[in-house]
Amino acid sequence: MKTVKNIYPFLIIIVLFSGCTINSDDITTVQQGNITYRGQMKNGKREGVGVLYQGDSIVYSGQWRHGQRYGKGWAIDAFGRRIDAVWVADTIVNGIRKDSSGSYQGEFNRHLMAQGHGAFRDNQGTYYEGQWHNDKRSGFGFSSQHHIFRVGEWKQNVYKGERLNYTSARIYGIDISKHQHVKGRKRYNINWKKLRISHLGTLSKKRISGKVDYRVSFIFIKSTEGTTIRNPYYRADYTAARAHGYPVGTYHFFSHRKTGTAQAMYFLRHSNFRKGDLPPVLDLEPFPSQVRKMGGTAAMWKQVRSWLKIIEQQTGMRPILYISQMFVNKYLNVAPDIKHNYPVWIARYGEYKPDIKLWIWQLAPDGRVAGIHGDVDINVFNGYSDEFAQWLNIVRKK
Repeated sequence: MKTVKNIYPFLIIIVLFSGCTINSDDITTVQQGNITYRGQMKNGKREGVGVLYQGDSIVYSGQWRHGQRYGKGWAIDAFGRRIDAVWVADTIVNGIRKDSSGSYQGEFNRHLMAQGHGAFRDNQGTYYEGQWHNDKRSGFGFSSQHHIFRVGEWKQNVYKGERLNYTSARIYGIDISKHQHVKGRKRYNINWKKLRISHLGTLSKKRISGKVDYRVSFIFIKSTEGTTIRNPYYRADYTAARAHGYPVGTYHFFSHRKTGTAQAMYFLRHSNFRKGDLPPVLDLEPFPSQVRKMGGTAAMWKQVRSWLKIIEQQTGMRPILYISQMFVNKYLNVAPDIKHNYPVWIARYGEYKPDIKLWIWQLAPDGRVAGIHGDVDINVFNGYSDEFAQWLNIVRKK
């Protein structure tokens, strides 16, 4: 280590940090390898105001205490970006970094990377505030971009979604079909007096508070598929569900082999739509190979639009579109009129709520319900009791 006292005696004042000046007589230069410190010292330690260099480049300029960065100062990170900050014990408490991508203000780690809580606004107006790890959005946060708002969890700069906390305060429902009655050669009835959700499935992680013993607040029942398949248990289940006071809706499974018009007429002929019922549902989950057989994406949407239009005209209710996360990612943006004008019920079996405007989320295909044999699809409404009551008042058949 090499120490030189008053290396520049001809300088009367050196400006080391915004607003901080010291006399040249107080300057000490300490050099160790390619690391050089120029500034004030006390008892052999950096104390006061000083500049730390690596080679010819400034690493830090500002205030020191007991040999550590402490107080106001600025630093240059490994990418040449300047950070103006307040430091405590060599760690940034709060700093501001501006570069070509935008402006970040918040906490940093010892490597001068955004870590902890911070806010970032880019040059296109996107704003994010939340948790960071190694310069990437990681953890819980909030973002807004051109009137699109997201609240939830990020991982490595990727928005994963809102992680719900499942409690008895949420609104749950089920959807059923022939599969709840038939297992091989055995036949099972539904005990409508005992319906309670007892398990949310094991296919994905879930954050659950308390015991799973949830009320069933709504039920959707499959009626038809294509133009030839009917659920033989539909009429009995529909009648029983209504008799026990459940809000009931009816759904149709879309086939790639028939036109939307033919399927709509078949669905209307074999389904019930009575006062107080929930909107009809189109279950749309074709494989990519089936979409190609229909003539491609545009041809598929043409048939879907026909089905939706006919059903809305005949029932007086706007249908709900039941789709998967894969379908959303691959096809929904191609039909902006559908995306913006029709309510969505999405099937996504992950720990995060889907990143799309929706009414209902199917969170598990392998749940359990007292009174029903075997696995049952479990759904959660996007809201609580007040929102659910308002939704029922709006969408139920008048």
